[in-house]
Amino acid sequence: MKIGIVCYPTFGGSGVVATELGKALAAKGHQIHFITYKQPTRLDFFSENLYYHEVDIKSYPLFDHAPYELALASKMVNVVKYEELDLLHVHYAIPHASAAYMAKQILKKQGVIIPVVTTLHGTDITLVGKDPSYEPVVTFSINESDGVTAVSEDLKKSTLLHFDVNTHIEVIPNFIDLNRFKRQKKEHFKKAICPNDEKLMVHTSNFRKVKRVQDVIKVFYEVRKTIPSKLLLVGDGPERDKMERLCRELGTCEDVRFLGKLEAVEEVLSVADLFIMPSEKESFGLAALEAMACQVPILTSNVGGIPELNIDGETGFLCEVGDIDTMTEKAKFILADENLANFKNNALDRAKTFDVTAILPLYEDFYQKTINKTYSSLKN
Repeated sequence: MKIGIVCYPTFGGSGVVATELGKALAAKGHQIHFITYKQPTRLDFFSENLYYHEVDIKSYPLFDHAPYELALASKMVNVVKYEELDLLHVHYAIPHASAAYMAKQILKKQGVIIPVVTTLHGTDITLVGKDPSYEPVVTFSINESDGVTAVSEDLKKSTLLHFDVNTHIEVIPNFIDLNRFKRQKKEHFKKAICPNDEKLMVHTSNFRKVKRVQDVIKVFYEVRKTIPSKLLLVGDGPERDKMERLCRELGTCEDVRFLGKLEAVEEVLSVADLFIMPSEKESFGLAALEAMACQVPILTSNVGGIPELNIDGETGFLCEVGDIDTMTEKAKFILADENLANFKNNALDRAKTFDVTAILPLYEDFYQKTINKTYSSLKN
């Protein structure tokens, strides 16, 4: 198949999943065309089946903001026509699904039929989509898509609850490349961070309020009182300055390191003993899955799609949002020498069920069904 993939080219979950999906499809022989305003972060190697089409966003004095959606729709039209694509797969409803609808209508006028699959990733539904300014467009774009997927059962339920959706939503979970995300031999790295064999806790995020990084630091502060520990914080964002101040207030600066944005996060996860994700909302929890693939047990909040990934008491624990005391208790239990190895093994076993080799055929099958349905409806 020739597939156009539209996504945000960033470290965010939707962009990462879209890029990794495209790379996996290309490896199986499909021709993949990325359409976005910047080369995706993880599109970092050459392949004869991978193509990148940059959306040219021009600024005009007439507009306060560049009309990205129009530029994107125009680029989709050109790529579909001249590359003869079989299908467009857009990740994140705003503005990709609405731009795809516009492109589809333009192409239809020119005698070109292009099926559109929209994947819902989370905040496009749970945050942005609920805004009255966007809700009508989000609802319309979902209903006008030829196929719709969501990354978790919880996100599907949330979409059906908050939007007047009359189309089927297929749940296809996020996935992991176990060839990349696996525990590496990095003993020298672990020794440099934990010279006295301290336990190592890790958190990765975009440091937004919804991620509750302050809870990570507070749990670490409590655990550190009885279990010698270190904490690595990977990522960056609007809450970072506040978190650095919190570390100074708690006197934990010597044992906490802010690493900023890292591409090779698997190297950090390879030396971790516990991954903490105390978010208020998570549609799936891709960062937690990456940790599990590196044999790291996870301590998470009991929200969104996370319970579909984290099996309480086996791969880690689920806690209520903001419950520092329980999270501290569970963290200590996991980190106990007599428990840690078992949790690590369980985490890896669970991660294997989300390997890209298991999930990729679900997308391929859904693409073909969507294409068949689209052309079948034309005959009728």
